[in-house]
Amino acid sequence: MVHAHREPAVPARLSRRSVVAALGAVAAGTVLGVSRAGTASAAAPGLDDPAKKEIAMKLVSSAENSSLDWKAQYKYIEDIGDGRGYTAGIIGFCSGTGDMLDLVQLYTDRKPGNVLAKYLPALRRVDGTDSHDGLDPNFPGDWRKAAQDSAFQQAQNDERDRVYFNPAVTQGKTDGLRALGQFTYYDALVMHGDGDDPTSFRNIRKRALRTAKPPAQGGNETTYLNAFLDARVWAMKQEEAHSDTSRVDTEQRVFLRNGNLDLNTPLDWKVYGDAYHIG
Repeated sequence: MVHAHREPAVPARLSRRSVVAALGAVAAGTVLGVSRAGTASAAAPGLDDPAKKEIAMKLVSSAENSSLDWKAQYKYIEDIGDGRGYTAGIIGFCSGTGDMLDLVQLYTDRKPGNVLAKYLPALRRVDGTDSHDGLDPNFPGDWRKAAQDSAFQQAQNDERDRVYFNPAVTQGKTDGLRALGQFTYYDALVMHGDGDDPTSFRNIRKRALRTAKPPAQGGNETTYLNAFLDARVWAMKQEEAHSDTSRVDTEQRVFLRNGNLDLNTPLDWKVYGDAYHIG
């Protein structure tokens, strides 16, 4: 899913949500092929360890929302004027890109008659556009109401995991990467999705593989992650909205330079000039 954060000039207190483009997702059981399964750091927890996952959520939220409080974002919704309609929730589900439709459908399958169910026909109509037809004026308010429901929060969690988190961790482990590498994959999937376009996750990874091998292929982990981040920066710079690469330069590269491949705390980083700390 392609994301476009707000321009860096926006004050830090305002949301800097990324935008999801429906470019498809890496299926957890069908990750891109590598020569052999990774074996890196069997003793160290991966990103799917609950404590590491919490760190990952906070890191993404610092870039997406200028806040470490990712759970406060269930209720988030606005149109940031990027041509993809409403952007909402913990991972930037968008009315114009299909993943918001999938989320509301999941919620409705689990809880028929919920406050958002009546918008399913409109969400189908506006898919692929920036239109609010059939959504205004009450959809934002109803989204915020739904966000108070634990069932809707769980649906957001589950769609995040299905489409982004689990595929990233699976591919990272297959490539022999530890928690930091798995996080670099997750952050890339959140912003770029996994379609066929040159800036998608799979093609960022392919670009990195031209110059370095992951540990599962006999390569050096740090060398490979630098190559992946180089490819990620290239992809971000192909679109003006992604031109601020601080979520790589002053976040992920900082951890990598420090040799923190297991993403251990304490962590200190900056995004868009704002400083963050996890103790």
